[in-house]
This record gives sequence, C-alpha cells and structure tokens, in this order.
Amino acid sequence: MPQHPVAGRQRQPETGQVEVEWYAIVFEVIDMRSFSNLWFWIALAVLWSTASHWVLGVPYDLVLRARRRGGEAAEDVHLLIGVHTRRLLHVAEVSGIWLVAALCFALTMLAMLGFWYRLEFAQALFCLALPMALVGVLSLRAARRIAAGGLQGEGLYRALARHRLGVQALGMLSIFVTAMWGMYQNLNLGAF
Repeated sequence: MPQHPVAGRQRQPETGQVEVEWYAIVFEVIDMRSFSNLWFWIALAVLWSTASHWVLGVPYDLVLRARRRGGEAAEDVHLLIGVHTRRLLHVAEVSGIWLVAALCFALTMLAMLGFWYRLEFAQALFCLALPMALVGVLSLRAARRIAAGGLQGEGLYRALARHRLGVQALGMLSIFVTAMWGMYQNLNLGAF
C-alpha cells in the first residue's frame, strides 16, 4: 500500500480515499518521550500551581481575604479547614496503611520501569508522583497539627501559610530536579 505524504494516513489503492490510522495520530500528538513534550511541562506547571493554590482544600486567596477582612471569609476558611482536616485524618486512620502500601508499590513500579528499564514515560510519571506523595505527607502533618492545636484565627492562618511555603519549596525543588533530569535525557538521547 503506497504511503501518503501525511504521516498516519494511507491511501487506499482502489478508492483513492485516505484511511486515518488513529494510533499514529495519537502518538504524533502525545509523544511518549515525555521530557521533550510540551504537554508534560504544561502538566507539571499546572500540577504545582494547583498544589500551591489549594492549601488543605482551601483556596489560598480565601485565606488571604480572611486574614485581611475577617467576617464571612474567616467563617468560610474555618468551616472548610474543619471539613478537610477531619476528612484527611479519617482517611489516614481508616485506610492509611493500605494507601501507603499501594503508593509505595506504584512508586516502586514507576521507578523500576523508568530507571532500571529506561522507560521515559515512567520516569516522567515518577517525577510527578513522588513529590505529590510528599505533598500528601506534608498535608497530613499540617492537618494533625491544626486538629491537635485547635488552631483558630491568626494561628490557623500562619499554619496554612507555613504549609503553603513548604509545598512551594518542594515544588521549586521538584521542578528543578525534573528539568535537570529532562535536559539530561534530551541531550543523552540527542547524542545517539
């Protein structure tokens, strides 16, 4: 069957119509070499932007508004923090061991596929998943601190700001390490 000049399509000899090979188009749009793909870097930026904005389930702009004005915004923050900390602590208490086991299995599988078998897609997923697991640990620690201290008002806002700063620092470190590893992978593959 003669190849059509457009990749992913073949011309049918008897009808002259173009048949679309969907898997070829999908793999052209979603390149499995993740570190050279723009979509991976957009996903990384959106992931860390979202993780930094939502502090224990509360949008940080609401925390700032509550800190400045009080009133209804402060009530909303206290209500949302109460709901999300109780939920997080309940999930950790009820199924924490199983979640940790599943997370360790998944991270180990991604690490083995990525770094032992050199599957770049698994390396990229590992670079996204490991720091998010650490964000989960930080969130659980902050929720325990808030629940144990019964924090309200300015103390609560300081705890949320401290948690957000920790998430942002982890995000900057994660983006830096991911970018360095991605550049190494692109240069290493470009050499062959």
